[in-house]
Amino acid sequence: MENHLGELWAQFDFLMPGFLGDNAAFKRLYRTPIETFGNAEQRARLSKRIAPFMLRRTKQEVAAELPAKTEIIRSVPLYEKQAALYESIRLTMEQKVRVAIAERGLARSHITILDALLKLRQTCCDPRTLLLEHAQKINESAKLDLLMELLPELLEESRKILVFSQFTRMIALIEDQLNKRMIAYSKLTGQTKDRDAAINLFKSGEADVFLISLKAGGIGLNLTEADTVIIYDPWWNPAVEAQAADRAHRIGQDKPVFVYKLITENTVEEKMIAMQERKRALAEGIYSDGAKEEALQLTADDLTALFEPL
Repeated sequence: MENHLGELWAQFDFLMPGFLGDNAAFKRLYRTPIETFGNAEQRARLSKRIAPFMLRRTKQEVAAELPAKTEIIRSVPLYEKQAALYESIRLTMEQKVRVAIAERGLARSHITILDALLKLRQTCCDPRTLLLEHAQKINESAKLDLLMELLPELLEESRKILVFSQFTRMIALIEDQLNKRMIAYSKLTGQTKDRDAAINLFKSGEADVFLISLKAGGIGLNLTEADTVIIYDPWWNPAVEAQAADRAHRIGQDKPVFVYKLITENTVEEKMIAMQERKRALAEGIYSDGAKEEALQLTADDLTALFEPL
């Protein structure tokens, strides 16, 4: 379960059809009360019902010998032109989202909402990741400059670094900067033809920086040679970020692992970090006791916060 309780229902519907009722009944009895209204009583009932069929072994229990993993958030304000573009897109997309919600309702406007938030996130990363003519003319990115300040410092400390981004266009922009600075790197994206060669280039020590896209390398890699992970752009799902960091923090790792999250100040990225905590609460509230009691679905108030001006 990564995003919502419907994923939990789907698992049980496959394994034990009817155990949690049909989808409509499950939504009425559990999902809406828990996700929308933070109903602690229904959450406890659901947790108790599935408990006999759950075997949860956390990484801390299985690999207690793992060294520490430390998360560090590095933030930076947007540059002037970047901020102006962000505000322009925010105003345009907020109006588009409001119209969609008025016409179709919140539940049926998710595609419009996600498209709006995607454009804001891309602006935070680098305007050139947007397929907009005026955005392509803005050759500045506060976050990219932050990364380029951070990488040489870490490399001087003999760190081996994984850099994750969801956007392949962003990875290409980072690649250009590494080439200008003559920093050896490897790259793994969906377009990488020889995956093994890219991985071995990093593992062998020929490259100390490994650029990885979420889809190509978010899971299934064992990269314990790395001791530093940089999440260039935060993701809605905290489990995805954890999986990325765990490419380095896994059995076989003998060094402390540092995970840097790069975010832009007073933007949608700061709101995403807060929403990640709510998704963690959703999972922990079902798997264990003592989770925070708060609503977990995207609400009208959430949208207002996400589209706040700079």
